[in-house]
Amino acid sequence: MEPHKKSVKLFMDTKIDVKLKLAVLWASMMSCYAFGDILSFYKPGIVEEIIAGDAPLGSQESLLAAAVMMVIPISMIFLSVVLPAKANRPANIVVGIAYTGVNLAAFMETDAYYVFFGVVEAVITLLIVWHAWKWPEQKAVS
Repeated sequence: MEPHKKSVKLFMDTKIDVKLKLAVLWASMMSCYAFGDILSFYKPGIVEEIIAGDAPLGSQESLLAAAVMMVIPISMIFLSVVLPAKANRPANIVVGIAYTGVNLAAFMETDAYYVFFGVVEAVITLLIVWHAWKWPEQKAVS
């Protein structure tokens, strides 16, 4: 080895399966949802509204609707890993587009943190759509 050349460490960069990328993106989005809602408890008067039963999501119907809205992306974490590619790709594209719309609804809010989370969540769902759209193809074996 020549004395004037330095040795450089190269770290191996492993290829991450698209299914794992999608699952982690869905989990990241759900983390943003959860933390955004947790921060809402710090708004003055919200805890008192919840205790009094006057919170925006106070009725059984609105709570059920919210639960359904959350179960879908929660399920996508698991489904992104276990569904075969033929079903996985379109499911992530369709649900990702739908939840991009849901996340953009955050712009109707006035709280800066909620709008910020909405933007981050929309970026994440667009990444989900992009990764699903760019799903690597495999040549059919005949």
